[in-house]
Amino acid sequence: MNIEKIKALTDILCSSGLSAIEVGEGENRIRVERGVSAAPVALNKPVSSAQTSPTVESTDVKAESDFEPIVSNASDSLIEVKSPLVGVYYAAPSPDAETFVSIGSKVKKGDVLCIIETMKLMNEVLAEHDGEIVDICVKNGDIAEFGQVLFKLKN
Repeated sequence: MNIEKIKALTDILCSSGLSAIEVGEGENRIRVERGVSAAPVALNKPVSSAQTSPTVESTDVKAESDFEPIVSNASDSLIEVKSPLVGVYYAAPSPDAETFVSIGSKVKKGDVLCIIETMKLMNEVLAEHDGEIVDICVKNGDIAEFGQVLFKLKN
């Protein structure tokens, strides 16, 4: 991928209002982001060390088991499970299948909560804690942003 294509991606990113764009050409992948406050999940091997926005970095596609949800404690009793990457949220393994979880579901560490599809890769989001689902914050088919709250769990 040449510098002209990278500049074109940067222009698209800035003019569209997107926070990130990722493309692949052969075995090469480029991800361009702006306004990133935390380290992205699937990035490594920086192309440029410049700290200006937008940033340009090279990526390797990770296997679905490499993605872990971001977990934070919103209060003493609720645990927020946040999206580990940008992609389409799927509540079930297929359109005609039952959802992985629903409000009131008891989950154990390692249970599949949902799937986030990114670049045609299906990435399972696993429970990091035992608990009960008290809120599902996204709808099936919605775009989940990096760090967006997907579920709230009660210990």
